[in-house]
Amino acid sequence: MAAEEPTTRRVQVAEHPRLLKLKEMFNSKFGSTPKFYVRAPGRVNIIGEHIDYCGYSVLPMAVEQDMLIAVEPVKTHTLQLANTNPLYPDFSTSANNIHIDKTKPLWHNYFLCGFKGIQEHFGLSKSTGMNCLVDGNIPPGSGLSSSSALVCCAGLATLAVLGMSLSKVELAEICAKSERYVGTEGGGMDQSISFLAEEGTAKLIEFSPLRATDVRLPSGAVFVIANSCVEANKAASSHFNVRVMECRLAAKVLAKHKGLRWDKVLRLEEVQTKLGISLQEMLLVTEDALHAEPYSREEICRYLGISLEELRTQILTPNTQDELTFKLYQRAKHVYSEAARVLQFKQVCEEAPHNAIQLLGELMNQSHRSCRDMYECSCPELDQLVDICRLAISTGLHFCGHRDQWKFGAKGSRLTGAGWGGCTVSLVPADMLSSFLTNVYEAYYRRNSRSLALEKHSLFATKPGGGALVFLEA
Repeated sequence: MAAEEPTTRRVQVAEHPRLLKLKEMFNSKFGSTPKFYVRAPGRVNIIGEHIDYCGYSVLPMAVEQDMLIAVEPVKTHTLQLANTNPLYPDFSTSANNIHIDKTKPLWHNYFLCGFKGIQEHFGLSKSTGMNCLVDGNIPPGSGLSSSSALVCCAGLATLAVLGMSLSKVELAEICAKSERYVGTEGGGMDQSISFLAEEGTAKLIEFSPLRATDVRLPSGAVFVIANSCVEANKAASSHFNVRVMECRLAAKVLAKHKGLRWDKVLRLEEVQTKLGISLQEMLLVTEDALHAEPYSREEICRYLGISLEELRTQILTPNTQDELTFKLYQRAKHVYSEAARVLQFKQVCEEAPHNAIQLLGELMNQSHRSCRDMYECSCPELDQLVDICRLAISTGLHFCGHRDQWKFGAKGSRLTGAGWGGCTVSLVPADMLSSFLTNVYEAYYRRNSRSLALEKHSLFATKPGGGALVFLEA
């Protein structure tokens, strides 16, 4: 796995309508022809939310929606970036002086992250310029990782222009690190699945070292994505980075409680590993060591034996230094229970009992409850959509009927992605798919004019797709 490089595939562009249209638009924009094309998929996280940056395994799959870039190397040292979506303005900059403004989550910053990551990995002081036209069909702010797909696409495009070689794992690690240039402290799941995905299988993604294991999903059920149509932008809000910091602080307090070197601990997984105990035992430690009331900065300082200034400058990040309170118990409880659910999900897939779909659905339902109540990363629209997906029935829109009517709904439904908007993912029996789609459409999208405007990209069944690759014109 570690030595495998991204696939390069020769294609007849004329036989691929999207590539052909992109080629024509590129020619109209730049007056030339692309030398190659790069694609990187979005992803849906089936289970394992907000735990990758805590060191725990996650279980995503790539979706068929992706980012696609037409690329032409140029002799100047200039990056010329354009987007097929007129909402995203053109951008031009020197390839040798990349500046990424963390205060503004502009679309081109994600391209610059991937470019800069490759540039710095090889220690290049001067880089070849590029003309690039970007086309994406992943709904932005949907929680399907459009931003990370663009980072990965840009990284792979830069690698191809340079004529260098890296493995999929190396590319994923570089892109995960470089996306932090926009100010989000992600954990690496999105970039890993974008490069390591394979058609027909989900992946258990493990970290330190990064590796991916096939997880065969049960036959007889499909995953359905439903967009709440509330856009979530990790780089534009503080919610995400505050959660990362709350987990870090919880890890330090738990480590201190158990007599560990807390100052060296950054992630909740490290506490479990150092103690050598199970996830269930870590939940008991959490109950014993942390209280449900929010912790003030002063209380954290007293417990760790440090000053407020040391907390601000040595532990808190610039975008969390103004926070006054932190919920440590709730965040740790979510992380340890969610990490256990990932392993249970994988085990059910492997053992394939007769009631596998029911068991997997219940794990997804538990995950959503934890995201909503313990991690507080849901929103009213997501909760409404999850309820509709679980209770969608074949006889119409009345969701208060007899329990027997619920059998037409999803076996499990949960938010996916960072949350605070974006999408849900639901596990639906294949023979119920048609009625499920009809009823969710009627109950959520037809009744909401804003949602209806986005409906075309808002509700669809998906299957595990392939990872990032380079297209050369045959």
